[in-house]
Amino acid sequence: MHYYKFPIMHSSIFTNYPLISSIVAFFIAQSIKFFTTWYKERRWDVKQFVGSGGMPSSHSATVTALTASVGFQEGFGGPLFATALVLALIVTISSLPLKQLGLLDRKVMYDATGVRLQAGRQAEVLNQIVYELPAEHPLAESRPLRELLGHTPPQVMAGGLLGILTAVIGHLITVASS
Repeated sequence: MHYYKFPIMHSSIFTNYPLISSIVAFFIAQSIKFFTTWYKERRWDVKQFVGSGGMPSSHSATVTALTASVGFQEGFGGPLFATALVLALIVTISSLPLKQLGLLDRKVMYDATGVRLQAGRQAEVLNQIVYELPAEHPLAESRPLRELLGHTPPQVMAGGLLGILTAVIGHLITVASS
């Protein structure tokens, strides 16, 4: 009888450069949002560590760190890099002004980034409408909708640059320690 032997976790997960690079990029992006909120509003908002929206995009930072680190580790011509690149494009492309750049006939809005940005803008309008209702209106006391949901193109680009920088630094550390 043969039993499957599980791989030792410390030799795979904790030394997985693309995974570590992605996680580090995510935490750096969320930390930037946390400290930026404190700097602007002089208050600590722990929700910034897990919330969506804002500068820089942690989604973009995470997927670009993954893509770049897979490219550094496995090569930029292989199927793993291609898979990571397609994932990164799906996550980030709808926030980029492709129509204005003349790259598409219409704005691509198929993934969560573009949809969330538009939902946040709608929430702003709806919150303003509810705010202007008379006090006796049944909706006047309703809780405001979350407005910061998606990302603007600069937030997506900043997240992408953060992800690439994280992957490059991780690659240099990996090469130096080899």
